[in-house]
Amino acid sequence: MASSGFSLAAPPVFSGEGYHIWVVKMRIYLQAFDLWEVVNSDIEPAPLRANPTVAQIRQHANERTKSYKVMSCIQNCVSDVIFTRIMACETPKQAWDKLKEEFQGTERTRQQQLLNLRRDFENLKMKEEETVKQYSNRIMAVVNSIRLLGKQFNEARIVEKVLSTLPERYEAKISSLKEGMRQKYPL
Repeated sequence: MASSGFSLAAPPVFSGEGYHIWVVKMRIYLQAFDLWEVVNSDIEPAPLRANPTVAQIRQHANERTKSYKVMSCIQNCVSDVIFTRIMACETPKQAWDKLKEEFQGTERTRQQQLLNLRRDFENLKMKEEETVKQYSNRIMAVVNSIRLLGKQFNEARIVEKVLSTLPERYEAKISSLKEGMRQKYPL
């Protein structure tokens, strides 16, 4: 890694706020070290066969230590208050699942959050004092919250929302934008 000139940033620390963002950052961080698959598995490496080679011993030791590396990463990437909630977990998967259950909620909770966010999206309207940039930022905040919950959101729907809810004073611009949209997203 040093030869490429790339250096990793410090791992993200979770303090109880912004769980969905922390999960995305943490997944990428662990993937950078080829450790992400350990989070999803509680499987211990198979025991060594009789008379293993030196290469097999090294490989086995490497596989065994991956779990400790991930556990260390997870424990060091949470605040002390959060750490106390996972300190009794024995595997990275247990720690990850405990955090997920506590901060992401149950499937029912997530579905309710999605319903609320979709309703928020549908009810968004541009305020009189707002610029188009500010309004589009509000829309994208809701869309990104939906995406962080694991649901896809159609780009064309976002553009349609912006264009259909802009005040009349933007009518000339809307017409030209709609024409450009028809060319980009033909029906």
